[in-house]
Amino acid sequence: MKKLGYLRLLAVTAILCSMATASAMAETFMQVGEIRPGMTGYAKTVVHGRQIETFPVEVLGIMKNGGPSGDLILAKFSGPLMEETGGIAQGMSGSPVYIDGKLVGAIAYGWSFTNSRMGMITPIADMVKLWNDPTKEEIPAFNARETSLIPIATPIMASGFEPVSMDWMKEKLKAYNFEPVDTAAAGDDGTVFPLEAGSSVAAAFVDGDMRLGAIGTVTYVDDKNIVAFGHPFLKKGSINYFMHNAYIFAIVNNLKSSFKLGSIGAEVGKVDQDRGAGIAGEFGAVSPGIPVTVTVNDKDTGRSATKHVKIIEDNELTPVLASTSVYNTVNKTIDRTGGGTATLNYIIRSADGREKDITRHNMYYSEDNINEKSIDELYNVLDILKHNEFIDYPILSVAMDVSLTQAKQSARIVDATAAPVVVSPGDTIYFKVKLHPYRGEDEVRDMTFTVPKDQPLGDMILEVRGGGITPLPYLIEKQRYNLTDEIIERLRTYKDFTDLKKKIEAEDANDQIVIEILEQNVSMVNDGKTKSSKVKLEGKEPVEPNEDLVKPKKDFLKDGDDEGNVKSVLDTPYIIKGDGQITIKVMTPAKRDAEIEKRKKNSEGKVSLTESSDEEKDGLAKK
Repeated sequence: MKKLGYLRLLAVTAILCSMATASAMAETFMQVGEIRPGMTGYAKTVVHGRQIETFPVEVLGIMKNGGPSGDLILAKFSGPLMEETGGIAQGMSGSPVYIDGKLVGAIAYGWSFTNSRMGMITPIADMVKLWNDPTKEEIPAFNARETSLIPIATPIMASGFEPVSMDWMKEKLKAYNFEPVDTAAAGDDGTVFPLEAGSSVAAAFVDGDMRLGAIGTVTYVDDKNIVAFGHPFLKKGSINYFMHNAYIFAIVNNLKSSFKLGSIGAEVGKVDQDRGAGIAGEFGAVSPGIPVTVTVNDKDTGRSATKHVKIIEDNELTPVLASTSVYNTVNKTIDRTGGGTATLNYIIRSADGREKDITRHNMYYSEDNINEKSIDELYNVLDILKHNEFIDYPILSVAMDVSLTQAKQSARIVDATAAPVVVSPGDTIYFKVKLHPYRGEDEVRDMTFTVPKDQPLGDMILEVRGGGITPLPYLIEKQRYNLTDEIIERLRTYKDFTDLKKKIEAEDANDQIVIEILEQNVSMVNDGKTKSSKVKLEGKEPVEPNEDLVKPKKDFLKDGDDEGNVKSVLDTPYIIKGDGQITIKVMTPAKRDAEIEKRKKNSEGKVSLTESSDEEKDGLAKK
């Protein structure tokens, strides 16, 4: 990979030298004030391979302040090329328009439900301003739905991705209305080609063993600086897309609109601006992106695969693109749909130091779609990190290891005992937890739980459960007040990023047996009826319904200090189901000793398992 990158750098350097010579003859611009209806000229674009072709353009008028960056020029397009393509096709956005030998701007907009041989041109003067924009400015998106004027859509070319993976991505990014098109690779995709006005260019999200990006047309090149598209792609403002060559196979005509079918070729630079007047970037520059390594092992067939990609850094797109890359690798490796068990190990490295790295392990089972289940957690963790309220979280790399099998690797807690059941603060309680693996022989696991030294005297209820099981009292409370997952997520609070990192890494895994204190009479909602102590949330808006929201002290909402979340955890090779409770008497040492002496042979207690099955709990949660 390093050798290939070095060779590409040499090629880019050589091309830059030739471009520098060409830039000595910089093009002359025609200003909007010089343009009159009836003027004619031509536009340049690629519809076959890399060959630039032309077609006639006639100016119809000026639309004052019609676009997100200012005036637009109304024009009509004609000629044999338009007859062949059926009009302006997706991917032609950015095509430079010339009148009297001067560059006017880029074909960029059209109207819905009208002839595609008419459209709007973004003036070049507005486009070159992108080179002077600050690099970290955020600008609200231009909402094309506020007018009948719409940008010519840019096709999303997908190489190495399966349709089901693209469907998952589209569902997560509905607002962008992505329409990915499965495409092939061209024979010279690894070769760096110079960019000039009229060349095809791609702004890519994903590069490497899988590629994903939008194809458009270069409008103008000045030395290393490039502008293209003529309209915003995603209106991300300052951004770092990967700039690539593009090869056009054909113009595809369909009922909605025509589009250029092309491949994303060699990386040639970076796109650092995505704004109202188009995209802009630098030829020969490097956008490092985030390296993502995905290793998948199918235990049933013995197939394995390791894929390497790099994705762009963006709070909204990064979690989706990383997860889509994992999902796609899983789909291709196991080559099936349906249920099974997935074991995940992943590490998210921070560019701000190893102390901010996130490492996680978990197991999941699904009856119908283990492929999708295998990426839910990675997506959620990345989304939390990129949107956390404490620090900017630049990601250095992501590495994901997934092992899958069709077997149901689960076990149910069928019995559990504890001794002693009369204790003092600081004492150790010994548990024997009996598991019944799915279609297997019963197994007994030994665990211990240390009573907190500050535990109040009286009854202490201990919960014995699988790591992914919500205690039934909390589940009933959730159902009672219709607390959706979205509302519960809003209840989560963290002191700082260090606290957030600890909570992510310490989150119970589904393959763990957990023993923890179950808070008694603690409600999540203040309904005015319960008299138990409640912990009010600080700095939170009330959530509908309008009651005061409160929280348990323990792990259900993962809130509070680590010292307040006392628990014992044991890893297993199974997804653990089931839960139950046992009441432990907490006394002073003197009373404890007397009580133990009185009980003697009956010092062991049995955990009362919850009668509701896991399926019933799931049903309760979904009602």
